[in-house]
Amino acid sequence: MEIQGLPGRLLAELGPAIASGELPEGTVLRAEELEERFGVSRTVVREAVRILEGMHLVASRRRVGITVQPRSDWDVFDPMVIRWRLAGADRPAQLRSLGSLRVAVEPAAAALAARHATDDERRRLSALAVELTMTARAADLETFLQHDIEFHATVLRASRNEMFAHLRETVGAVLTGRTEYHLMPHQPEPYAIRLHREVAEAVCAGDPERAEQAMRTIVEGALAELNEQLA
Repeated sequence: MEIQGLPGRLLAELGPAIASGELPEGTVLRAEELEERFGVSRTVVREAVRILEGMHLVASRRRVGITVQPRSDWDVFDPMVIRWRLAGADRPAQLRSLGSLRVAVEPAAAALAARHATDDERRRLSALAVELTMTARAADLETFLQHDIEFHATVLRASRNEMFAHLRETVGAVLTGRTEYHLMPHQPEPYAIRLHREVAEAVCAGDPERAEQAMRTIVEGALAELNEQLA
């Protein structure tokens, strides 16, 4: 979700400041001070605060102000919160946490996808596996990333588990973060591309065990590489 206009500009200032700890838990912000500091209207401040409240980053109370909430209350699955955390000093912990989430969820989602994917989803996974192969060979990381995001989102959606499907933006955010912060090789490894093809083939063949194992190898390998790079 991208917030446009003045509320988006205000969020782009406040969100990262909260996520990085620059505005620590318990900090009280005043609407009138935000209006003056950023040169925006009360309506703009209210809209930005409403969005931050939806993420549980702040709580707004009359006669108290806008209070930064404890990290334990944050909606850590929100893609904007993920991006803000990735942009700050919390990046290593955030990437490890997201990597562990993928290990827990994506293999099970792949197994379910092998049972429940529609014909259209099977065809799309096969096409994406080919596109990933081509863009990897061309070292076109930007296009590769878009195909990779769609591949994993398709698997999560094809699982027919609404909880897993809801995580597709979260997985997309960590894949984007790995590329944006130069934690991906200049050219994706051939074995990783082969494993994506194996996931697609297993889903198309209706083979849950093979799909689960191939996806597990992908996400466990990604986490191991990440830990090595961040060590």
